[in-house]
Amino acid sequence: MLRLGVLDQSPILPGSDAGAALRQTLELARITEKLGYTRFWVSEHHDTPALAGSSPEVLLAAIGARTERIRIGSAGVLLPHYSPYKVAENFRVLEGLYPNRVDLGIGRAPGGMPAATRALRHGRPEEIAEAFVESLTALAAYLEPERESGEGKELPPRLRATPLVSTKPDIWLLGSSDYSAARAAELGASFSFAHFINGEGGQEAVRRYMADYRPGPLGNRARANASVIVICAETDEEADRLAAPLDLKLLLLEQGKFGRDVTFEEALSYPYTEYDRMRIRYNRKRMIVGSPERVRDSLLKFAESYGVDEVIVNTITPDFASRVRSYELLAKLFAAG
Repeated sequence: MLRLGVLDQSPILPGSDAGAALRQTLELARITEKLGYTRFWVSEHHDTPALAGSSPEVLLAAIGARTERIRIGSAGVLLPHYSPYKVAENFRVLEGLYPNRVDLGIGRAPGGMPAATRALRHGRPEEIAEAFVESLTALAAYLEPERESGEGKELPPRLRATPLVSTKPDIWLLGSSDYSAARAAELGASFSFAHFINGEGGQEAVRRYMADYRPGPLGNRARANASVIVICAETDEEADRLAAPLDLKLLLLEQGKFGRDVTFEEALSYPYTEYDRMRIRYNRKRMIVGSPERVRDSLLKFAESYGVDEVIVNTITPDFASRVRSYELLAKLFAAG
């Protein structure tokens, strides 16, 4: 049976605010655990008015306190911005609080506009971002429970990441191209393809990852999933209606119009050109939208095309109730819970 996880970006809904978005994420984690979802991941975005999730480590601490079994993780920590040592300590704290439940998902995207990147790196040279593989191997060494002080040429002597807990998080590399898939295969990490960002090329990236995988500092077994936008409702017509604001938001993002609230009314009355409608159809490649029957068939075909037995579901609708309902319908379809 296909397993389902959750990626939640803490969307700030029209007429709401960031505090409400964060509280909805906490509530959704509690609900989806009861529904039987495998894992609950949260994202990292900066200077993004429409999304409240800028610090996954902090949010995961709160999610862990409100759940008991579901795996919790980042999707992902944007490692080029940060010291591997500090990331290791953040996730060792989480692992100490919630042992054997934590996924450290790592990305290399900026997660925001250039001004946010400059602020996050606090004047550090751009070369920091180019040393991605070196940062990954350093992070892995810091997370290793049995590492001796100073072991590994890339690490300072007599330095250990604390707290010294006996378990470590699972490491996932996240990507929307074949670059992260290749790095995951050569370093031993698990891999998740962000189909919700790029609707093309993911299947081949995962196939190459599985074929080229070898154990390494980031892990010892090949494991992959894919993340896709899913909006499920009682009927196809209702699901399409719920997807309309997201269709328009994605279209506006392509036009450089960031951070705008999109309401039902605007989405339904917007003066779409034929080119706009073509772009919406293209962006629907990143989405699965429909009634339970349509969504079930589409998700099974999606998973089969990737050769995976787990799909991470990202759902954004204009209101929290319909977002929850979409996850409930999916859980019934795949006997989660």
